[in-house]
Amino acid sequence: MEFLVLGWPEDDVTLRLDYRQFSYAGKFVMSNTGKAVVRVDDEERARGPETGDEADEFDRDVLAAVAFNEDRTDSTTLWIRYVTVRQDRRGDGLGPKLAAFLAEQAREQGYDRLRIAVNNPFAYEALYKAGFAYTGRQTGLAELVLEREFDGETVRNRSRETYQSGLDAYRERDLGDDERSFLESRADADPPETISAPESADV
Repeated sequence: MEFLVLGWPEDDVTLRLDYRQFSYAGKFVMSNTGKAVVRVDDEERARGPETGDEADEFDRDVLAAVAFNEDRTDSTTLWIRYVTVRQDRRGDGLGPKLAAFLAEQAREQGYDRLRIAVNNPFAYEALYKAGFAYTGRQTGLAELVLEREFDGETVRNRSRETYQSGLDAYRERDLGDDERSFLESRADADPPETISAPESADV
């Protein structure tokens, strides 16, 4: 697999994802956000080439994608707007790996922090694995704001108390059985370990 930044917000890059396989596929056609992807590498591509009109319609080698843009009032902050993973690859950890990769690329581009707003405890946990931490803030849509702040090689605000305070915000909501079971399994737990960012180059 390859981890790549296809372009930054000013690059007007677009991505054609199959709406039957990816959530938020239509958001990636917009050119006002940067895009980063996980895609199959050349060897995988050679083993299973797609043919026909349908293959030409969509970017078939993409396994996961994120769309992001700069904060409107703070040019040192980047926001992840959408994260999507191909349906048959969900649960493989591609979302957190791609978020960690983008964080490292953003740091190298000179940004001070990367933020995302999440609306469920599963996404919250995935972003914690990517090195993010709860800020204590919520959006108007009741999403919890997490950020990864760059201070050399360290990540701030990843205490057990901060982690649990975000989970507590979800515990106060009307949730499904899977979400409640997950939250019970994380009671009194420390934040998950941060995964390493995959290495790959921008194109």
